[in-house]
Amino acid sequence: MLSLRLPGRARRDRLVMQPSSLSAQTVDYPLLWVVATLLLFGLVMVYSASIALPDSARFSAYRPTYFLTRHAIAIVLGVCLGLVAFAVPVRQWQAWSKWLFLLGLILLVIVLIPGVGKVVYGARRWLSLYVFSLQPSELMKLFVVLYAADYTVRKQDYMQRFGKGFLPMGAAVALVGLLLLLEPDMGAFVVIAAIAMGVLFLGGVNGKLFAGLVVIAGTTFTLLISLSPWRRERIFAYLDPFAEGNALGKGYQLSHSLIAFGRGEFFGVGLGGSVEKLHYLPEAHTDFLLAVIGEELGLLGVMTLVVLFFWFTRRAFEIGRQSIKLDRTFAGLVAKGIGLWIGFQTFINMGVNTGLLPTKGLTLPLMSYGGTGILVNCVAIGVLLRIDFENRQLMRGAIK
Repeated sequence: MLSLRLPGRARRDRLVMQPSSLSAQTVDYPLLWVVATLLLFGLVMVYSASIALPDSARFSAYRPTYFLTRHAIAIVLGVCLGLVAFAVPVRQWQAWSKWLFLLGLILLVIVLIPGVGKVVYGARRWLSLYVFSLQPSELMKLFVVLYAADYTVRKQDYMQRFGKGFLPMGAAVALVGLLLLLEPDMGAFVVIAAIAMGVLFLGGVNGKLFAGLVVIAGTTFTLLISLSPWRRERIFAYLDPFAEGNALGKGYQLSHSLIAFGRGEFFGVGLGGSVEKLHYLPEAHTDFLLAVIGEELGLLGVMTLVVLFFWFTRRAFEIGRQSIKLDRTFAGLVAKGIGLWIGFQTFINMGVNTGLLPTKGLTLPLMSYGGTGILVNCVAIGVLLRIDFENRQLMRGAIK
Protein backbone atom coordinates (compact mmCIF):
# COMPACT_ATOMS: atom_id res chain seq x y z
CA MET A 1 0.00 0.00 0.00
CA LEU A 2 1.51 3.30 -1.06
CA SER A 3 -0.38 5.04 1.70
CA LEU A 4 1.35 2.83 4.22
CA ARG A 5 4.82 3.22 2.79
CA LEU A 6 5.39 6.70 1.44
CA PRO A 7 4.54 8.82 4.53
CA GLY A 8 6.42 6.43 6.82
CA ARG A 9 9.58 8.58 6.99
CA ALA A 10 7.92 11.31 9.01
CA ARG A 11 6.30 8.83 11.36
CA ARG A 12 9.60 7.00 11.80
CA ASP A 13 11.47 10.22 12.68
CA ARG A 14 8.81 11.10 15.24
CA LEU A 15 9.03 7.62 16.79
CA VAL A 16 12.84 7.71 16.93
CA MET A 17 12.87 11.04 18.74
CA GLN A 18 10.21 9.90 21.21
CA PRO A 19 10.93 6.28 22.20
CA SER A 20 7.94 4.54 23.72
CA SER A 21 7.84 2.00 26.52
CA LEU A 22 7.63 -0.69 23.79
CA SER A 23 11.29 -0.05 22.95
CA ALA A 24 12.49 -0.24 26.56
CA GLN A 25 13.30 -3.94 26.12
CA THR A 26 15.26 -5.39 23.23
CA VAL A 27 13.30 -8.66 23.09
CA ASP A 28 9.57 -9.33 23.35
CA TYR A 29 9.61 -11.48 26.49
CA PRO A 30 5.83 -12.05 26.65
CA LEU A 31 5.98 -13.48 23.11
CA LEU A 32 8.91 -15.70 24.12
CA TRP A 33 7.01 -16.99 27.15
CA VAL A 34 3.91 -17.79 25.10
CA VAL A 35 5.96 -19.68 22.50
CA ALA A 36 7.90 -21.53 25.22
CA THR A 37 4.63 -22.48 26.93
CA LEU A 38 3.21 -23.89 23.70
CA LEU A 39 6.39 -25.85 22.93
CA LEU A 40 6.66 -27.36 26.42
CA PHE A 41 2.93 -28.02 26.67
CA GLY A 42 3.14 -29.77 23.33
CA LEU A 43 6.09 -31.87 24.52
CA VAL A 44 4.10 -33.09 27.52
CA MET A 45 1.02 -33.87 25.46
CA VAL A 46 2.97 -35.62 22.69
CA TYR A 47 4.43 -37.92 25.36
CA SER A 48 0.99 -38.53 26.84
CA ALA A 49 -0.56 -39.23 23.41
CA SER A 50 2.24 -41.53 22.20
CA ILE A 51 3.24 -43.46 25.33
CA ALA A 52 0.95 -46.39 24.47
CA LEU A 53 1.88 -46.64 20.77
CA PRO A 54 4.59 -49.34 21.29
CA ASP A 55 1.78 -51.70 22.36
CA SER A 56 0.64 -51.85 18.72
CA ALA A 57 2.25 -54.07 16.10
CA ARG A 58 3.31 -51.12 13.93
CA PHE A 59 5.37 -49.49 16.70
CA SER A 60 6.31 -52.60 18.66
CA ALA A 61 10.04 -51.99 18.11
CA TYR A 62 9.85 -48.54 19.72
CA ARG A 63 10.29 -47.65 23.37
CA PRO A 64 7.54 -45.71 25.18
CA THR A 65 9.78 -42.62 25.18
CA TYR A 66 10.64 -42.84 21.46
CA PHE A 67 8.36 -40.01 20.29
CA LEU A 68 9.08 -37.94 23.38
CA THR A 69 12.83 -38.12 22.74
CA ARG A 70 12.56 -37.27 19.05
CA HIS A 71 10.15 -34.42 19.73
CA ALA A 72 12.46 -33.02 22.42
CA ILE A 73 15.39 -33.20 19.99
CA ALA A 74 13.32 -31.37 17.36
CA ILE A 75 12.50 -28.63 19.87
CA VAL A 76 16.17 -28.22 20.86
CA LEU A 77 17.24 -28.07 17.21
CA GLY A 78 14.36 -25.73 16.46
CA VAL A 79 15.39 -23.35 19.24
CA CYS A 80 18.98 -23.36 17.93
CA LEU A 81 17.79 -22.63 14.38
CA GLY A 82 15.48 -19.96 15.76
CA LEU A 83 18.45 -18.25 17.39
CA VAL A 84 20.32 -18.38 14.09
CA ALA A 85 17.28 -16.91 12.30
CA PHE A 86 17.09 -14.17 14.94
CA ALA A 87 20.72 -13.23 14.21
CA VAL A 88 20.00 -12.68 10.49
CA PRO A 89 18.99 -9.09 9.59
CA VAL A 90 15.57 -8.70 7.97
CA ARG A 91 17.11 -7.14 4.86
CA GLN A 92 19.06 -10.38 4.37
CA TRP A 93 15.87 -12.45 4.54
CA GLN A 94 14.46 -10.18 1.84
CA ALA A 95 17.54 -10.73 -0.34
CA TRP A 96 17.22 -14.50 0.12
CA SER A 97 13.43 -14.70 -0.36
CA LYS A 98 13.45 -15.44 -4.12
CA TRP A 99 16.17 -18.08 -3.78
CA LEU A 100 14.45 -19.74 -0.83
CA PHE A 101 11.22 -19.93 -2.81
CA LEU A 102 13.11 -21.51 -5.72
CA LEU A 103 14.72 -23.98 -3.30
CA GLY A 104 11.26 -24.89 -2.01
CA LEU A 105 10.03 -25.56 -5.56
CA ILE A 106 13.04 -27.79 -6.27
CA LEU A 107 12.42 -29.78 -3.09
CA LEU A 108 8.73 -30.19 -3.98
CA VAL A 109 9.79 -31.62 -7.35
CA ILE A 110 12.43 -33.92 -5.84
CA VAL A 111 9.98 -35.39 -3.33
CA LEU A 112 7.78 -36.58 -6.22
CA ILE A 113 10.56 -38.66 -7.80
CA PRO A 114 9.82 -42.39 -7.27
CA GLY A 115 12.39 -43.98 -5.01
CA VAL A 116 13.44 -40.60 -3.60
CA GLY A 117 10.30 -39.34 -1.92
CA LYS A 118 9.21 -41.34 1.11
CA VAL A 119 5.66 -42.71 0.90
CA VAL A 120 3.57 -42.85 4.08
CA TYR A 121 -0.15 -43.79 3.98
CA GLY A 122 -0.11 -43.43 0.20
CA ALA A 123 1.24 -39.84 0.23
CA ARG A 124 4.71 -38.94 -1.06
CA ARG A 125 5.55 -35.95 1.16
CA TRP A 126 8.89 -36.67 2.82
CA LEU A 127 12.57 -36.82 1.89
CA SER A 128 14.50 -39.36 3.93
CA LEU A 129 17.77 -37.93 5.25
CA TYR A 130 18.52 -41.11 7.23
CA VAL A 131 18.68 -39.31 10.58
CA PHE A 132 15.30 -37.65 10.06
CA SER A 133 12.72 -37.02 7.33
CA LEU A 134 12.33 -33.61 5.72
CA GLN A 135 8.88 -32.39 4.64
CA PRO A 136 9.29 -29.74 1.90
CA SER A 137 5.70 -28.51 2.19
CA GLU A 138 6.44 -27.28 5.73
CA LEU A 139 9.47 -25.34 4.48
CA MET A 140 7.40 -23.84 1.69
CA LYS A 141 5.01 -22.22 4.18
CA LEU A 142 7.80 -19.99 5.48
CA PHE A 143 9.28 -19.48 2.02
CA VAL A 144 5.91 -18.31 0.66
CA VAL A 145 5.58 -15.78 3.48
CA LEU A 146 8.99 -14.30 2.61
CA TYR A 147 8.48 -14.44 -1.15
CA ALA A 148 4.97 -12.97 -1.11
CA ALA A 149 6.13 -10.10 1.13
CA ASP A 150 9.12 -9.36 -1.10
CA TYR A 151 6.98 -9.64 -4.24
CA THR A 152 4.44 -7.18 -2.83
CA VAL A 153 7.17 -4.65 -2.01
CA ARG A 154 8.85 -5.00 -5.43
CA LYS A 155 5.56 -4.76 -7.32
CA GLN A 156 4.02 -2.08 -5.11
CA ASP A 157 3.34 0.23 -8.07
CA TYR A 158 1.60 -2.57 -10.02
CA MET A 159 -0.56 -4.13 -7.31
CA GLN A 160 -3.68 -2.58 -8.83
CA ARG A 161 -3.06 -4.30 -12.18
CA PHE A 162 -3.82 -7.86 -13.22
CA GLY A 163 -0.97 -8.56 -15.62
CA LYS A 164 2.01 -7.12 -13.75
CA GLY A 165 0.66 -7.31 -10.21
CA PHE A 166 -1.58 -10.28 -9.62
CA LEU A 167 -0.82 -12.75 -12.43
CA PRO A 168 2.86 -13.60 -11.67
CA MET A 169 2.15 -14.31 -8.00
CA GLY A 170 -0.97 -16.26 -8.89
CA ALA A 171 1.02 -18.40 -11.32
CA ALA A 172 3.69 -19.08 -8.67
CA VAL A 173 1.07 -20.19 -6.12
CA ALA A 174 -0.67 -22.32 -8.76
CA LEU A 175 2.64 -24.08 -9.50
CA VAL A 176 3.17 -24.76 -5.80
CA GLY A 177 -0.41 -26.01 -5.53
CA LEU A 178 0.04 -28.38 -8.47
CA LEU A 179 3.15 -29.92 -6.91
CA LEU A 180 1.41 -30.28 -3.54
CA LEU A 181 -1.66 -31.90 -5.06
CA LEU A 182 0.56 -34.45 -6.78
CA GLU A 183 1.87 -35.64 -3.38
CA PRO A 184 -1.07 -35.25 -2.46
CA ASP A 185 -1.16 -32.66 0.35
CA MET A 186 -4.38 -30.69 0.11
CA GLY A 187 -4.04 -29.30 3.64
CA ALA A 188 -0.66 -27.68 2.97
CA PHE A 189 -2.00 -26.23 -0.29
CA VAL A 190 -4.93 -24.61 1.51
CA VAL A 191 -2.59 -23.03 4.09
CA ILE A 192 -0.07 -21.81 1.50
CA ALA A 193 -2.79 -20.38 -0.72
CA ALA A 194 -4.29 -18.57 2.28
CA ILE A 195 -0.87 -17.15 3.21
CA ALA A 196 -0.22 -15.84 -0.31
CA MET A 197 -3.73 -14.38 -0.66
CA GLY A 198 -3.53 -12.82 2.79
CA VAL A 199 -0.16 -11.15 2.18
CA LEU A 200 -1.33 -9.83 -1.21
CA PHE A 201 -4.48 -8.43 0.40
CA LEU A 202 -2.50 -6.79 3.20
CA GLY A 203 -0.06 -5.44 0.61
CA GLY A 204 -2.79 -3.55 -1.23
CA VAL A 205 -3.85 -5.75 -4.15
CA ASN A 206 -6.80 -4.42 -6.12
CA GLY A 207 -10.06 -5.28 -4.34
CA LYS A 208 -11.78 -6.58 -7.48
CA LEU A 209 -8.78 -8.74 -8.36
CA PHE A 210 -8.70 -10.14 -4.84
CA ALA A 211 -12.42 -10.92 -4.96
CA GLY A 212 -11.86 -12.69 -8.27
CA LEU A 213 -8.98 -14.63 -6.71
CA VAL A 214 -11.25 -15.77 -3.88
CA VAL A 215 -13.91 -16.92 -6.36
CA ILE A 216 -11.33 -18.79 -8.46
CA ALA A 217 -9.82 -20.42 -5.37
CA GLY A 218 -13.24 -21.47 -4.09
CA THR A 219 -14.21 -22.89 -7.47
CA THR A 220 -10.92 -24.76 -7.75
CA PHE A 221 -11.29 -26.37 -4.34
CA THR A 222 -14.89 -27.33 -5.13
CA LEU A 223 -13.80 -28.99 -8.38
CA LEU A 224 -10.95 -30.81 -6.64
CA ILE A 225 -13.38 -32.24 -4.11
CA SER A 226 -16.10 -33.10 -6.62
CA LEU A 227 -13.67 -34.83 -9.01
CA SER A 228 -11.99 -36.88 -6.28
CA PRO A 229 -14.08 -39.81 -4.91
CA TRP A 230 -12.08 -40.18 -1.69
CA ARG A 231 -12.29 -36.44 -0.97
CA ARG A 232 -16.06 -36.58 -1.51
CA GLU A 233 -16.24 -39.47 0.95
CA ARG A 234 -14.41 -37.35 3.52
CA ILE A 235 -16.90 -34.52 3.09
CA PHE A 236 -19.90 -36.81 3.55
CA ALA A 237 -18.22 -38.50 6.53
CA TYR A 238 -17.57 -35.08 8.08
CA LEU A 239 -21.25 -34.18 7.76
CA ASP A 240 -22.35 -37.31 9.65
CA PRO A 241 -19.35 -39.11 11.21
CA PHE A 242 -21.49 -41.41 13.39
CA ALA A 243 -23.52 -42.80 10.48
CA GLU A 244 -23.20 -46.56 10.12
CA GLY A 245 -21.30 -46.31 6.84
CA ASN A 246 -18.92 -43.61 8.13
CA ALA A 247 -18.13 -44.55 11.73
CA LEU A 248 -15.82 -47.40 10.66
CA GLY A 249 -14.66 -45.70 7.46
CA LYS A 250 -13.80 -42.12 6.54
CA GLY A 251 -15.47 -40.80 9.69
CA TYR A 252 -13.55 -43.06 12.07
CA GLN A 253 -10.98 -40.46 13.18
CA LEU A 254 -13.53 -37.69 13.60
CA SER A 255 -16.00 -39.86 15.51
CA HIS A 256 -13.33 -40.92 18.02
CA SER A 257 -12.05 -37.35 18.27
CA LEU A 258 -15.55 -36.19 19.22
CA ILE A 259 -15.81 -39.03 21.73
CA ALA A 260 -12.55 -37.82 23.30
CA PHE A 261 -13.91 -34.28 23.68
CA GLY A 262 -17.12 -35.66 25.13
CA ARG A 263 -15.24 -37.68 27.74
CA GLY A 264 -13.18 -34.66 28.75
CA GLU A 265 -16.17 -32.43 29.53
CA PHE A 266 -15.10 -29.25 31.37
CA PHE A 267 -12.03 -30.28 33.37
CA GLY A 268 -10.90 -33.49 31.67
CA VAL A 269 -10.20 -36.98 32.95
CA GLY A 270 -6.71 -36.02 34.09
CA LEU A 271 -3.29 -35.87 32.46
CA GLY A 272 -2.42 -39.32 31.10
CA GLY A 273 -5.96 -40.65 31.57
CA SER A 274 -7.08 -40.61 27.93
CA VAL A 275 -8.72 -43.79 26.65
CA GLU A 276 -8.99 -42.73 23.01
CA LYS A 277 -5.19 -42.56 22.64
CA LEU A 278 -5.07 -46.31 23.39
CA HIS A 279 -5.18 -47.22 19.68
CA TYR A 280 -8.73 -45.97 19.14
CA LEU A 281 -7.84 -42.52 17.76
CA PRO A 282 -5.31 -42.69 14.89
CA GLU A 283 -2.53 -40.05 14.76
CA ALA A 284 -3.31 -38.90 18.29
CA HIS A 285 0.19 -37.45 18.69
CA THR A 286 0.13 -35.51 15.39
CA ASP A 287 -3.05 -34.32 13.65
CA PHE A 288 -5.40 -35.09 16.55
CA LEU A 289 -3.32 -33.98 19.52
CA LEU A 290 -6.01 -31.45 20.44
CA ALA A 291 -8.51 -34.29 20.95
CA VAL A 292 -6.22 -35.87 23.56
CA ILE A 293 -5.84 -32.47 25.23
CA GLY A 294 -9.62 -32.09 25.25
CA GLU A 295 -10.07 -35.53 26.81
CA GLU A 296 -7.37 -35.20 29.46
CA LEU A 297 -7.64 -31.48 30.29
CA GLY A 298 -11.19 -30.77 29.19
CA LEU A 299 -12.69 -27.56 27.89
CA LEU A 300 -10.43 -25.60 30.24
CA GLY A 301 -7.28 -26.94 28.57
CA VAL A 302 -8.63 -26.37 25.05
CA MET A 303 -9.71 -22.79 25.81
CA THR A 304 -6.29 -22.07 27.31
CA LEU A 305 -4.74 -23.05 23.99
CA VAL A 306 -7.25 -20.96 22.05
CA VAL A 307 -6.29 -17.90 24.13
CA LEU A 308 -2.55 -18.51 23.71
CA PHE A 309 -2.77 -18.92 19.93
CA PHE A 310 -5.09 -15.92 19.64
CA TRP A 311 -2.64 -13.82 21.66
CA PHE A 312 0.25 -14.96 19.47
CA THR A 313 -1.57 -14.13 16.23
CA ARG A 314 -2.64 -10.73 17.54
CA ARG A 315 0.90 -9.94 18.68
CA ALA A 316 2.34 -10.89 15.28
CA PHE A 317 -0.07 -8.47 13.59
CA GLU A 318 0.86 -5.75 16.10
CA ILE A 319 4.54 -6.23 15.26
CA GLY A 320 3.63 -6.03 11.57
CA ARG A 321 1.69 -2.79 12.02
CA GLN A 322 4.57 -1.28 14.00
CA SER A 323 6.99 -2.18 11.20
CA ILE A 324 4.83 -0.52 8.56
CA LYS A 325 4.61 2.63 10.71
CA LEU A 326 8.40 2.63 10.73
CA ASP A 327 8.49 2.46 6.92
CA ARG A 328 9.54 -1.23 6.95
CA THR A 329 6.92 -2.68 4.61
CA PHE A 330 8.64 -6.02 3.91
CA ALA A 331 9.19 -6.68 7.62
CA GLY A 332 5.61 -5.73 8.40
CA LEU A 333 4.17 -8.06 5.76
CA VAL A 334 6.39 -10.93 6.92
CA ALA A 335 5.27 -10.47 10.53
CA LYS A 336 1.61 -10.41 9.52
CA GLY A 337 2.19 -13.36 7.19
CA ILE A 338 3.64 -15.43 10.04
CA GLY A 339 0.69 -14.52 12.24
CA LEU A 340 -1.71 -15.42 9.43
CA TRP A 341 0.05 -18.74 8.83
CA ILE A 342 0.13 -19.89 12.47
CA GLY A 343 -3.36 -18.57 13.19
CA PHE A 344 -4.97 -20.07 10.08
CA GLN A 345 -3.32 -23.48 10.47
CA THR A 346 -4.32 -23.56 14.13
CA PHE A 347 -7.90 -22.70 13.18
CA ILE A 348 -8.01 -25.52 10.62
CA ASN A 349 -6.49 -28.07 13.01
CA MET A 350 -8.89 -27.14 15.80
CA GLY A 351 -11.81 -27.11 13.36
CA VAL A 352 -10.93 -30.59 12.11
CA ASN A 353 -10.54 -31.98 15.64
CA THR A 354 -13.88 -30.59 16.77
CA GLY A 355 -15.81 -31.52 13.63
CA LEU A 356 -16.26 -27.97 12.35
CA LEU A 357 -14.17 -28.67 9.23
CA PRO A 358 -13.53 -31.75 7.05
CA THR A 359 -10.55 -33.90 8.04
CA LYS A 360 -7.19 -32.58 6.82
CA GLY A 361 -3.67 -33.73 7.57
CA LEU A 362 -2.51 -30.57 9.32
CA THR A 363 -0.70 -30.49 12.64
CA LEU A 364 -1.20 -28.09 15.53
CA PRO A 365 1.64 -25.53 15.15
CA LEU A 366 4.39 -25.55 17.81
CA MET A 367 2.80 -28.54 19.55
CA SER A 368 2.12 -31.62 17.40
CA TYR A 369 4.77 -34.25 16.78
CA GLY A 370 6.64 -33.63 13.54
CA GLY A 371 10.28 -32.65 13.18
CA THR A 372 10.14 -30.41 10.11
CA GLY A 373 7.06 -28.58 11.35
CA ILE A 374 8.65 -27.76 14.71
CA LEU A 375 11.91 -26.65 13.08
CA VAL A 376 10.17 -24.35 10.60
CA ASN A 377 7.86 -22.94 13.28
CA CYS A 378 10.87 -22.07 15.45
CA VAL A 379 12.67 -20.42 12.54
CA ALA A 380 9.54 -18.36 11.83
CA ILE A 381 9.43 -17.28 15.48
CA GLY A 382 13.10 -16.27 15.23
CA VAL A 383 12.32 -14.12 12.18
CA LEU A 384 9.32 -12.55 13.95
CA LEU A 385 11.41 -11.73 17.02
CA ARG A 386 14.10 -10.24 14.76
CA ILE A 387 11.52 -7.96 13.15
CA ASP A 388 10.34 -6.82 16.56
CA PHE A 389 13.96 -6.40 17.73
CA GLU A 390 14.79 -4.13 14.78
CA ASN A 391 11.60 -2.15 15.40
CA ARG A 392 12.66 -1.51 18.99
CA GLN A 393 16.21 -0.64 17.97
CA LEU A 394 14.92 1.82 15.39
CA MET A 395 12.58 3.44 17.90
CA ARG A 396 15.48 3.85 20.32
CA GLY A 397 17.59 5.43 17.60
CA ALA A 398 20.12 2.57 17.72
CA ILE A 399 19.78 1.92 13.97
CA LYS A 400 18.86 4.13 11.07
